Amino acid sequence: MMTEDEYDSFCNGLPATTHVRQWGNASVWKVGGKVFAVARWTKSGADFGISFKVSDLSFKILSEQPGLRPAPYLASRGLTWIQHYRAPGLDEEGLRIYLRESHRLVAGGLPRKTRIALGLD
Repeated sequence: MMTEDEYDSFCNGLPATTHVRQWGNASVWKVGGKVFAVARWTKSGADFGISFKVSDLSFKILSEQPGLRPAPYLASRGLTWIQHYRAPGLDEEGLRIYLRESHRLVAGGLPRKTRIALGLD
């Protein structure tokens, strides 16, 4: 399982990201002011949830996997977001792949001018 420090370090390494604590002390990562990942751990570290944006096809596939589910709140509003919330879920490399893809999807939805200003195009 990815720790909070590993999650923050990985997201920080993606291009043009910013980090905030909001929504009940969740670790929220953004690109161009748009959220691409949200995570929360309990103090014991036993309970966690990492939510990220996915493609329509990935949403259908991942929604059926043990330890993954449509992200609460976001998916109920028609958004294709998945939450990794328990084992087995994704292994660490798989989670990194989906976080990177979430960053790419969200960055790709930014206006071209913004992408250029952030050095993403």
